[in-house]
Amino acid sequence: MVPSTAKRVLHAFVEAHAVDDDTVVYTDGAAVYDGSPYPHEAVHHSLMEFVRGDIHINGMESFRSMLKRGDKDIHHKMGPKHLDCYVQEFAGRRNIRNADTLRQMGAVVREFEGRHLTYANLSEPNGLASGARL
Repeated sequence: MVPSTAKRVLHAFVEAHAVDDDTVVYTDGAAVYDGSPYPHEAVHHSLMEFVRGDIHINGMESFRSMLKRGDKDIHHKMGPKHLDCYVQEFAGRRNIRNADTLRQMGAVVREFEGRHLTYANLSEPNGLASGARL
């Protein structure tokens, strides 16, 4: 997760997480990506461009859609305190989506090993003045 969508924050995040020197980042046409210090290609949805050769962000849009459905239909609300945990859960689901059911179940159980979440940690204040969940 990134703490802000400011240009300097996003550029630093991508630079810190680039896999190889020859990594090319694909984005939408948002101005925040202009002048990026890394190789960059964009599709411009505002111009009805969604795919240009190998350049697209369909996988990320699919993931975001799945996460939004999880927010509304499964968890009903994903607050900022545990948002990274939710994102990791859905990333894990996506990464094993092609496995058969038994392999998926095995992968999930392996991730539980050595972990625990106490009620105290789960229910501690989230830092919002109202105590409301976002």
